[in-house]
Amino acid sequence: MKQRINLLIAFSVVALIVLTTVQCYLVKTAYDYKVAEFHTQIKNEIGKISNNYSDIDSAIVSRKEALYKSLSENYIKGKKNRSDIKNGVLNAEYQNAVTQRIQRKFERDLPNFKIDFAIVLNKFILYKNRQKADTIFSQKPFIQNKLYGNLLSLNHAFLVRSYVGTTNGTFENQDYKLLTEDSMYVSVIDWEMIILRRMTFILALSFFSILTLISLFVIAIKALIKQKKVSDVKTDFINNITHELKTPLATLGISTKILEQKNIRENDENFNSIVNTISRQNNRLQNLIDQVMANSLAENEIELKKEKIETEEFLLSIVNDFKITFPKINLKTDFQTQKTILVLDRFHVTTAFLNVLENAVKYGSNTITVKTRIVDNQFSVSFEDDGIGIAKNKQSLLFEKFYRVEQGNLHNTKGLGLGLYYVDQIVKAHQGSVSVMSDLGKGTQFTILLKV
Repeated sequence: MKQRINLLIAFSVVALIVLTTVQCYLVKTAYDYKVAEFHTQIKNEIGKISNNYSDIDSAIVSRKEALYKSLSENYIKGKKNRSDIKNGVLNAEYQNAVTQRIQRKFERDLPNFKIDFAIVLNKFILYKNRQKADTIFSQKPFIQNKLYGNLLSLNHAFLVRSYVGTTNGTFENQDYKLLTEDSMYVSVIDWEMIILRRMTFILALSFFSILTLISLFVIAIKALIKQKKVSDVKTDFINNITHELKTPLATLGISTKILEQKNIRENDENFNSIVNTISRQNNRLQNLIDQVMANSLAENEIELKKEKIETEEFLLSIVNDFKITFPKINLKTDFQTQKTILVLDRFHVTTAFLNVLENAVKYGSNTITVKTRIVDNQFSVSFEDDGIGIAKNKQSLLFEKFYRVEQGNLHNTKGLGLGLYYVDQIVKAHQGSVSVMSDLGKGTQFTILLKV
């Protein structure tokens, strides 16, 4: 059962991971599509308002063409080298004015976006008298080649457009043609947030789908675990009841054999004592059967039927019955209290005390002493034995379900680790506490404190 549940959980986790991965992939695909759509929109919007520098300022275009013509002619004449031309182009005096005018145009025509831009020079190629092209400048776009704009890096910018310009001229009887290419890159401030806002519905739907899958997975796993716990509790209940049935049956068997003795039957006091023992064990058997029928330890909490009990007399009846079942055990009492009235569930407390006594026998005890006293306004019942004892590092585990001390299989007595767990549950149900003191080879003392 446990292995099947573990396999089912493993397969469910794998399926959940696969479905989540697919969902994340679909979200990522939708995000990439939205990014491409956003870039296209920005390109189209900017393309409408800035196809060339002439729509910014025709005077600037004239100054730019005059500068390029002057640099080209000086290069042909030999007064300028390639480095001079590059520096002249990239450090033109009108660059700041162009940057400010383009920026204002963006702010005016695209008020919904905050845009930073850079126009970088890609090529500056001179053709002379149909000779081979003289490439004065040509390289991939770098921010260092910026002509206009306020971007400091192209890392998060995207290409909007590239503009190729040509100029024809004649200088000193030489025909020449100048080809230039520059590219505009823009970066929209907080563009990720803009895209995320556009994907709000998709993200919400995806998040809800993943959350639903996880919730269904958790609910299913909890249902499986709960079902397994219910099954385990029922099994524990049956095992515990089976274990508890052995004691009254053994006592009844021994009592019946004692009654067969003629001297017992002729002694009214002994006869009545044995009859009372049989009556108590018969009632205990009946309670156990009723408990099986009601299945009170299945899914519900233990239901206590409390009544006022004279505790010392109650303990003596438990001790006397135990002596009949285990005649070889030296069971002594040391009651330092008298006629203490407690409100207890007779059946469950009897079972709990017997579990402690039987546990002592199981772990090698020959002498057990039951003591009572009042400690801090609480009724204390302690069970001291001379058994093999319990290691310090194992004492905190004694009251856990199914826990059994490894070396405890003495007298061929088997156990399921339910006895002390049951004791702890019953004592807690009476708002009491149980503790243990023990050393290996020196015996064990269990102390139960109950409210007076």
